[in-house]
Amino acid sequence: MNKKQRTMLVRIIIAAVLMIVLNFIPATGWLRFLLYLVPYLVIGYDILLKAGKGIKNRQVFDENFLMAVATIGAIALALLERNGDYTEAIAVMLFYQVGEWFQSYAVGKSRRNISELMDIRPDYANVEKDGKLERVDPDEVEVGTVIVVQPGEKVPIDGTIIQGSSTLNTSALTGESLPRDAKDGDEIISGCINMTGVLKIQTTKEFGESTVSKILDLVENASSR
Repeated sequence: MNKKQRTMLVRIIIAAVLMIVLNFIPATGWLRFLLYLVPYLVIGYDILLKAGKGIKNRQVFDENFLMAVATIGAIALALLERNGDYTEAIAVMLFYQVGEWFQSYAVGKSRRNISELMDIRPDYANVEKDGKLERVDPDEVEVGTVIVVQPGEKVPIDGTIIQGSSTLNTSALTGESLPRDAKDGDEIISGCINMTGVLKIQTTKEFGESTVSKILDLVENASSR
């Protein structure tokens, strides 16, 4: 939750509390109007400002303008009928801001998840040659090649474990917070992080067809739309 979202949450809580409290205060006339105006402005001042800017820029019919018209209309109706029922205007603005807050929170969380996904792309693959590990581009690794993944490294290509056992962090791919155990014979997908033991993996796909590549392609295509 960022600073803007925290500020909005505080405004929502303050406006909701004030609206409830004011229902128990026996005020009438203009005093009641002024008291109810406080929570209305607390929760809706930014909407009114945006609506005003929209009118100034000749971009009238947006959601801010419609919210302003609806709530100001409800207040005006309460004044004309002299019933002092300003709760409806505050409630409409309050529910709108609650919806906007949830949307903002969800979008922010999605962006963070996308950023985490972009970090799963492996930079290299370890291939054993003449008894030594050589770092190569994952795109250069052919199907059937044995690669070595050391603790702390990302699994670069889908394959099958032929030697070793370890614990894998799959949270960036599956969202699971608990690590997963892997051993000889288990299939393993790219993008996981090897946490403990050294693994020797025989690749079953090319890098371009591996899980991490497909996920990144989907994310990049979705982001470009």
